[in-house]
Amino acid sequence: FKDLPLFYTSLGLIIVGNGFFKPTISTLLGNLYSEPEYKDKKDTGYNIFYMGINIGAFVCNIIAAFMRNKFGWGEAFITAGIGMFLGLIIFSFGLKHVKKASEMKPAEKGDTKISDVLVKVFLPAIIAGAIGWVVPTLVLGKTIFGSTNTDAFIFACIPVIYFYASLYFKANSDEKRPIGALLSIFLVSMFFWAIFKQNGTALTRWANYYTDRSVPASFEKPLENIYMVDGKDFKDKEVSVYDNQYQTQKDADGKTLKTIGKDIYFRNIAPEKKAELEKNPDQKVYLYNTELFQSINPFWVIALTPVVVAFWAFLRKRKKEPTTPTKIMIGLFITSLSCLVMVFAVFAGGNGAVKVSPLWLVASYGVITIGELCLSPMGLSIVSKLSPTRITALMMGGFFLANSVGNKLSGILASTWYNYENKEYYFLVNFGLLIFATILGLSMLKRLNAVMKEKGV
Repeated sequence: FKDLPLFYTSLGLIIVGNGFFKPTISTLLGNLYSEPEYKDKKDTGYNIFYMGINIGAFVCNIIAAFMRNKFGWGEAFITAGIGMFLGLIIFSFGLKHVKKASEMKPAEKGDTKISDVLVKVFLPAIIAGAIGWVVPTLVLGKTIFGSTNTDAFIFACIPVIYFYASLYFKANSDEKRPIGALLSIFLVSMFFWAIFKQNGTALTRWANYYTDRSVPASFEKPLENIYMVDGKDFKDKEVSVYDNQYQTQKDADGKTLKTIGKDIYFRNIAPEKKAELEKNPDQKVYLYNTELFQSINPFWVIALTPVVVAFWAFLRKRKKEPTTPTKIMIGLFITSLSCLVMVFAVFAGGNGAVKVSPLWLVASYGVITIGELCLSPMGLSIVSKLSPTRITALMMGGFFLANSVGNKLSGILASTWYNYENKEYYFLVNFGLLIFATILGLSMLKRLNAVMKEKGV
């Protein structure tokens, strides 16, 4: 289907489905580890759960690239649907293993009703989003945060954030400190997601324009046969006009300017490679699909999870394992170092003068993955540990809300890419944001650890 209403319907179904799925399955896992003999292994449980997710994330990019290149977009989406249907069948067969963990708790006074969520959160968010979409351009003549959809998103977040803040202010004395601790974790995790989610924006742009994606000659034909590579001609043809940092140039009417010349990929290839191609302009160059670079992070998650789990187990035996909040702060700091890897990558390529080795991206993803394993599954674990039982799934939703806001911040940051003539400064800004988040988190750490001790987790 190519009609826009159907596209938005599809997105809506994904949103609703994820709303039911992600917070609930994360809560279910926490319930499995609620027994006294398993409580000290909850962090490990979430690490393994997270690895399972990333096995799918690793495989899906390879399958998607194959299906799209060989058959088309429709077949690629059909494959995704079949994959989810198989997941549903597997989960159905495994229900007997989670039956005890999925027992519904009896209703209690103060429970949040679905009608309250719809009337006090969902409806106000829709109204606020509509106001953010329309009012700024009508009143101010311009957007506040750079685009109408960003304005709408920020406005729509206000009622949702207010709702979560009200949970803290309305909580009884026993619940107030744990809920406050979780809201603090949500705040610092937003900065992590703002940088991490650039794997789909700035880092993919880096892979596309600044990374040498050429395939070794011995792999060209085997990878072409399974549709894992793109073939580009060195010959002149009609191409879009780009500025020095590979931004498409447009005329006054917004139409893309075109000229006769080489594909943009060849703009900054190594001089010796260009000389070789000029001798044989009919030679086709085979390049790794950019989708394959999206599988680097899941690969690192799969490879490094056993190492991280073993490291925490080693410390646990010696009674030196850090608390879950401490692991999260360590994750923030390690993630900041991945930005420095990209700063060195900019130096190596002369700020885009020549393409750099894909190993720079592999290294950056490797560092950010270590930070991710210290933060993301630990965030799920701490929600399970600290949340009042009656609102655990709701607080899981709060963690994913922080993910969502961070994702949007990531897009805002990525939109500034072309404002930096020297890309080194772009990655240094990202580094600075994560160092700020780390310092902010460390200022809260003593209180967070105290709450963990009070709860006996």
